Amino acid sequence: MASKPFLTPWWRGAVIYQIYPRSFADSNGDGLGDLAGITAHLEHVASLGVDAIWLSPFFASPMKDFGYDVSDYRAVDPIFGTLADFDALLARAHALGLKVIIDQVYAHTSDQHGWFRESRADRDGEKADWYVWADPKKDGTPPNNWLSVFYGPCWSWDGRRGQYYMHNFLPSQPNLNVHKRAVQDALFETARFWLARGVDGFRLDAINFAMHDPRLTNNPPVTAKAAERRRPFDFQHHIHNQSQPELIGFVEELARVVRDFEGERFTVAEVGGEQAHKEMKALTAGNDRLHTSYGFDFLYAQTLTPQLILSALGKWRHEQGEGWPSWAFSNHDAPRVVSRWGLAARQDGTHQDERARLLLALLMSLRGNVFLYQGEELGLAQADIPFEKLRDPEAIANWPLTLGRDGARTPMPWSDRQAHGGFSTAEPWLPMPQDHITRAVSVQNGDPDSVLAAARRLVALRRRTPALRWGDFLPLKLAAPLLGFERVHDGQRVRCLFNLGDTPRVLPPIKGRTLEARGLDADGSRLAPQGFCFVEDGPH
Repeated sequence: MASKPFLTPWWRGAVIYQIYPRSFADSNGDGLGDLAGITAHLEHVASLGVDAIWLSPFFASPMKDFGYDVSDYRAVDPIFGTLADFDALLARAHALGLKVIIDQVYAHTSDQHGWFRESRADRDGEKADWYVWADPKKDGTPPNNWLSVFYGPCWSWDGRRGQYYMHNFLPSQPNLNVHKRAVQDALFETARFWLARGVDGFRLDAINFAMHDPRLTNNPPVTAKAAERRRPFDFQHHIHNQSQPELIGFVEELARVVRDFEGERFTVAEVGGEQAHKEMKALTAGNDRLHTSYGFDFLYAQTLTPQLILSALGKWRHEQGEGWPSWAFSNHDAPRVVSRWGLAARQDGTHQDERARLLLALLMSLRGNVFLYQGEELGLAQADIPFEKLRDPEAIANWPLTLGRDGARTPMPWSDRQAHGGFSTAEPWLPMPQDHITRAVSVQNGDPDSVLAAARRLVALRRRTPALRWGDFLPLKLAAPLLGFERVHDGQRVRCLFNLGDTPRVLPPIKGRTLEARGLDADGSRLAPQGFCFVEDGPH
């Protein structure tokens, strides 16, 4: 089927591979991944056929939240290397045909950032109001009832200023006052610094936390069952400490900054919370805002059902002026999908591989951009980290109800023949499960029936099939656990069918050319448990 890729920006329908630098590859034997380690393994990423990589933060940071607490936006933290190492990574990625997206954390900084040190030192200084400060109530308590994501109040007392400062996450992550023009200008200059260096775009971390209600209005309580409340944060509707209407103007100006640079640069917003769908559409509407938004529809869902997929995709109807969605099944903040979406009772290795192949096929069939998290192409399961080896502050604070993020952040297994799975010559910062080593890149690379081989075939299928990359999404009415939909583009129609159950299922009559299938009977009448097929529609 002929296509016109030159009419479509590279990012539309792209497959983007997320790299968590601390856990990808260690080049200097200190047990921590680094930029040079990433560069050394970019050929593996390129072999998947993906369009781009997204690098989680590698900036200077005290690492209280592992890089999402930035102390210098324009410096590489020494544990990851140097700016020269980043330039080398960027050059190698571009040589391999990979675009490079980096995180930008504009809602907050580290309390070690020079801006915050200056802000807390003097109520009348130049940067006095670069962060969100407030006086206590008459009884000395915080100015309102806002709660942080991780634990406890959204406010911490600072004796130097005699005021509280706001933080939506850790106390060491004070919120910037992005309402202030000087703060916006400083963030725009940060964006220009990295764009001039050659990056192809930004993922905007927790961008809907970047603006608060200046009146500091109390948030209303949630009236849900107590069993649904795992953290203090879950007891409130977060209407006033985030997602203010003024954010749209900031986003539009940031988009102009990005457009000022040559080439098709890319912006994706991370948006979570109760109003995520509404906010995602607002931040990506029209042509003057962000290109796409990265949502949480699937990242924390505990069960995979046809309704989950159809409902999430159905919210994006390709209406006039509507933005373009992005999807992920796993990332550094969510339990790995192969464990979270268990599709049958058996838990042996064969079952895990079948499950991983199905989930990869489903992800590659969705309308929008798709993000593939490191190790997802190997079918890695969530690691079980004992309490004494946890590093995640959220997990430690909320143990055991919130198991945290460490189990998804364990090191990437490169080799079953080297110590620590080939990740490092030293003990890694998080333990590597033996199960992961048995699924190392070296084990799967030469196996045509491996999860890795399936990942490469499925990414290639998406890239060469216009309907899968760009097409409309049309749901099919099938009885669960069958899931079906069609992707349609420029006269090409591809039917995508999945059996999410644990027994074979009879399919509706299939006519056409099978593009890729697993578990499909020779006559096309039945689909095995966790089977899937892609059929380009033929004459009826």
